[in-house]
Amino acid sequence: MIHSVSAPMKTILSVFAVVGFVLLLGCKSMPTLEQQEQLVQGESLVPNQITSRAVVNAWGGPPFYHSEFAYFFVMPDLSIIPRSRVATGEVPKGWGGGVHAGESVYFAYPDRGWLLVFFDERLVYREKLQPDELRTLAKGWAYEARFKTGIDESSRP
Repeated sequence: MIHSVSAPMKTILSVFAVVGFVLLLGCKSMPTLEQQEQLVQGESLVPNQITSRAVVNAWGGPPFYHSEFAYFFVMPDLSIIPRSRVATGEVPKGWGGGVHAGESVYFAYPDRGWLLVFFDERLVYREKLQPDELRTLAKGWAYEARFKTGIDESSRP
């Protein structure tokens, strides 16, 4: 007996094949650490092409650092935006409904005017901000950290 695959199943398999292929290409195209450092020095902060290590090597440790379990809006172009960078109750313009979550790291460089967000050690979001905006963010991080408990840390998935 020969079983045929239904049309919806073929579509699903095709989508998974394309996504897998894109992910494979993305992994192979990661620049070397030296190339990443050169990109950072030139402020060419390309998402998914730069690691946190390259930024620290090029610019030094961030003046302000924050780590948290975060939710991200996944945009149609596969870029991601931290929920914390969108007004409460709002969604980014053009958002199609994709969400991702996980441990993320935020670097704030007020002297350079950059907020950088890393997920799985890769730069996934960058935003040019005024130094006072970055300092305000850092104050918020410090305020939140005062209220974290051991229960908060142990309850994460």
